[in-house]
Amino acid sequence: MLRVVLVISLLSLPGPVAASPIPSLLPGAEIRGKATFRFLGLPMYEARLFTVGGEPLNWQRDFGLELNYYRRLTQRDLVLSTLKEMDRTGPPVPVRDQLERCFDDVRRGDKYLAITNGRDEVMFWRNGTRACSLAYPDIKQRFMAIFLGDNTRSKSFTRRLKGQ
Repeated sequence: MLRVVLVISLLSLPGPVAASPIPSLLPGAEIRGKATFRFLGLPMYEARLFTVGGEPLNWQRDFGLELNYYRRLTQRDLVLSTLKEMDRTGPPVPVRDQLERCFDDVRRGDKYLAITNGRDEVMFWRNGTRACSLAYPDIKQRFMAIFLGDNTRSKSFTRRLKGQ
């Protein structure tokens, strides 16, 4: 029985863990809030918001958002759901090609970290390794509003993520 528990425990561990780039990219960053996003009751990912000094979200300052996935999702799922949410909350943004370069399939334990760099760039890391950047006018607001905006799919998720 002990062997079965050990095997199950080892299988549930996330993939390789890399050091977080947050301290070097966003000096003084602290977790402001965290929340688990659910779809039809199933946990999809845990999100953590990083702000300088753990202060309330200020769209005029850079911040970070980390998603730790609980489920397997394909690159196509990630790209299409991101585009759908951006379209739902505003005019279409022509960044599909960039998203396809940024996102890969994810499985339980994979992490994506998005760090804003001004208004027009969001930089991405996957499991601690630089993946890509999204660059487009106001992409910070358009992309991050999926999770942190006034018109998200889950108001309670957004409140918890913002630490409110």
